[in-house]
Amino acid sequence: MTIEGRLTGRVALVTGASRGLGAAIAVALAREGAHPIITARTVGGLEATDDAIQSFGGQATLLPLDLTEFDKIDHTAAAIFERFGKLDILVGNAAMLGTLGPMGHLTPAKWQKTIDLNLTANWRLIRAFDPLLRRSEAGRALFPTCTQGRDPIAYWGAYAVSKAALDMMIKVWEAELSLTKIKVSLIDPGIMATKLRSEAFPGESPDLQPGPDAAALRFVEAAV
Repeated sequence: MTIEGRLTGRVALVTGASRGLGAAIAVALAREGAHPIITARTVGGLEATDDAIQSFGGQATLLPLDLTEFDKIDHTAAAIFERFGKLDILVGNAAMLGTLGPMGHLTPAKWQKTIDLNLTANWRLIRAFDPLLRRSEAGRALFPTCTQGRDPIAYWGAYAVSKAALDMMIKVWEAELSLTKIKVSLIDPGIMATKLRSEAFPGESPDLQPGPDAAALRFVEAAV
């Protein structure tokens, strides 16, 4: 079965695609005909996402990857170049909440771990995949943003700092790409029932919030 849609023939890399928003984005891109390369540390989660994509005739490439092993990002870019010659869509979705609490109570290790995944890994993605996006006829780079990265909220610590820095980094990169065909988007998916949300609000019923499927469609629209 061949999927025909607005993104037919396009290659997408989606990080954090084993569950939640990343999985929903990967499935939504595949429904529009894209070939998603889905990455996460959890192989079982990637297989579940792949099952969802295959259920309607889509195809994906599974790539177990710890983004904080930064050199592996470069190796991934080289492998994608060898197989596809380009990258059309980059979705830098992977993130972690880290530890909520007073700034002065964060341990250096937990601070660094959050910054490494939420910020530095995305810089490494930019560094590795900028050349491949430039080889696309319509390169797109999409990153989730959130309220905590814009408004100072007590106790959100390294997560808030990492998201604020990510927003600025993406805006700087967008300015640098102004004369290219690449379009860069920061997209706020809003409140969703995800693992990160449940970690931040452990007493909240997940039934109170919408799932990520509707938010994923906003990423598809930005990718077209």
